[in-house]
Amino acid sequence: MPDGDRGTYHAPMGTDCLFCRIVAGEIPATIVRETATTLAFRDIDPKAPVHVLVIPKEHYADVATLAEADPGLAGEVLATAAVVAEEEGLTGDGFRLMFNTGPHAGQEVFHAHAHLLGGAPLGPMLCR
Repeated sequence: MPDGDRGTYHAPMGTDCLFCRIVAGEIPATIVRETATTLAFRDIDPKAPVHVLVIPKEHYADVATLAEADPGLAGEVLATAAVVAEEEGLTGDGFRLMFNTGPHAGQEVFHAHAHLLGGAPLGPMLCR
């Protein structure tokens, strides 16, 4: 359940960042967990029975930028992902936590985010 407060966040003026707009409440999302600094919500195009995106509320283009600029916040993203995995019942059989960074990795939204996937066997990590 959400335990943060999105009411005080405002997307930067003129932003077209989808995730900043979700944080600001301008675009609806199915939120599964919220903290003061992170937001976790269901992916609208799930690739597994459980597919949750975990993001920092503050905008960073990718996880490498986030880790360099604010390692503590990067850790908070991981901690939120761990709590969501537990709440979604994924810790027994396992789950995958994945960050896509850059176009070659398939990053589509340039706001740092982790994909938390589970609920069924996920198969190989890479398709050839």
